Amino acid sequence: MIINHNISALNTHRQLSSATNAQSKSMEKLASGMRINRAGDDAAGLAISEKMRGQIRGLDQASRNSQDAISLIQTAEGALNETTDILQRMRELATQAATDTNTTNDRGEIQKEINSLTSEINRIGNTTEFNTQKLLNGEKDGVAKAAVHKLASSDISFADTESMTIGGKSYTADTTDNGITGLVKKVNADTTNKYTATENTDGSLTLTAKATGPDTVTAGDFKKGATNVTQTTVSAGKDTDPDKSLKFQIGANEKQSLTLDIGDMRAEALGISTKGTGNADLAVTDGTNNVTTEQALNVGTHASAAEAITKINDAINTVSAERSKLGANQNRLEHTINNLGTSSENLTAAESRVRDTDMAKTMMEQTKNSILAQASQAMLAQANSAPQGVLQLLR
Repeated sequence: MIINHNISALNTHRQLSSATNAQSKSMEKLASGMRINRAGDDAAGLAISEKMRGQIRGLDQASRNSQDAISLIQTAEGALNETTDILQRMRELATQAATDTNTTNDRGEIQKEINSLTSEINRIGNTTEFNTQKLLNGEKDGVAKAAVHKLASSDISFADTESMTIGGKSYTADTTDNGITGLVKKVNADTTNKYTATENTDGSLTLTAKATGPDTVTAGDFKKGATNVTQTTVSAGKDTDPDKSLKFQIGANEKQSLTLDIGDMRAEALGISTKGTGNADLAVTDGTNNVTTEQALNVGTHASAAEAITKINDAINTVSAERSKLGANQNRLEHTINNLGTSSENLTAAESRVRDTDMAKTMMEQTKNSILAQASQAMLAQANSAPQGVLQLLR
């Protein structure tokens, strides 16, 4: 018999320590509901689940981003809805002014409302904001716009053999297709020209600058023979600036974004006003003060009022196209939100399988470890009492 080393007690103590440690881990898992509470529980599983958690939280935030983007779009579209209503009223007024049953004074009163409504369109464009960001004044439009020049029909009607200079290149009418029709065909057939030509129903000609074309023109760029042709810039060209575009982060990772451009929806950009202060009867403001900055469409005569109808019609089409674009993006974002929700749900389920504990299984292990710990304690007591037997030899 030996007493310096109680091997039975040492073995039982080791088993008790192991059972107690296992019991402690089982209790920790039951208390937290997590299978992995520290890297030592499952190093690979921890790394995998943390990556999944990053994706899940990114997807959830992207869903919230998409909801905010929808709110922004609804703000812009709601403002444009009012702009459309204003343009419809202006078209009605222009149609009213176009008939000669009106006196000069009658048209003057109509002109006042046209001016005021044009200023209101400017106010909507200049003040519509979302989270302090202006939406309809062109600040959120990063897409390049081609310069569009309109040549009056009175300047470009010409007979056979007459020449027309467009952007420094001369075109001559012939007996095959004379007049504007022939000119349009010749300009568009010339791939070296820097303009695309369109014949308008009112007999005028619209020239749209190509990507390589000029944004502005100088005297002499458009001529009939040796005579300069007057032109109205319907929309001035500008350079592409991607930094202006709205970019919505709609995914959990880089390069998962949606880009949206919102055009300039103010009066001048819509072609229903021109810069200048020359005629007080056509005074238009930016809508935020009483300072005249632009000139409204003139409805003072039948001809000018009839022309105004066409210009307002074009403006309505422009606003409608912008609203359609906004609506399409809103619908897209709603589908994006549904997709993000599905992805987040499925990834959460996968992360749960790695990270969460199986409560039933862990309780079973806890019960086993608890019994082993109690049994080990009892056996340790027996092992510690065994050396007491040596005292019997001293009697």
